[in-house]
Amino acid sequence: MPADLEQWEASVADLWDRLDSLGRDEGVTAMRSLALECPATDGRAAFELAGMYDSMGYEAEAGREYERALELGLDEARHAQLAVQYGSTLRNLGRLDEAIAVLSAAPTHESTGSAPRVVLALALHSAGRKDEALRVAIEAQIEALPQYQRSMRNYAAALTEPATADDPITR
Repeated sequence: MPADLEQWEASVADLWDRLDSLGRDEGVTAMRSLALECPATDGRAAFELAGMYDSMGYEAEAGREYERALELGLDEARHAQLAVQYGSTLRNLGRLDEAIAVLSAAPTHESTGSAPRVVLALALHSAGRKDEALRVAIEAQIEALPQYQRSMRNYAAALTEPATADDPITR
């Protein structure tokens, strides 16, 4: 990464670190200024600006910037983070089918952990698909369990699959 982009990244990180001390419009204005310093063809600027809009409650503006970031392209970590953030924004905007589609297709990455599935569960819940939402939420946490993984997988599956007579959790 060129030195100027390294400095840009450091400035963005500094701004995020100061977020709690900034007013709503102050944070957006500061990120807009930083976004202008990044090359116009680099999706990072749109991604960071979208995140700031999102954090400050400007979901419609965030959505447009997330879409622009996708068009311009992102590295794997930011792409995974974008899926979580954009999916959440779409949910907040009431665009539930789009949110579910984005979150269902979210790439896995260590930077997001189970967050895509947790936000997917929220979107499914908002869409009235409560059993499916609970299943996704349970499945998102199974790998973190030190034991009971098999049982939790079975319980989660039973939420959306018809029970059979030979099903061990229905006996």
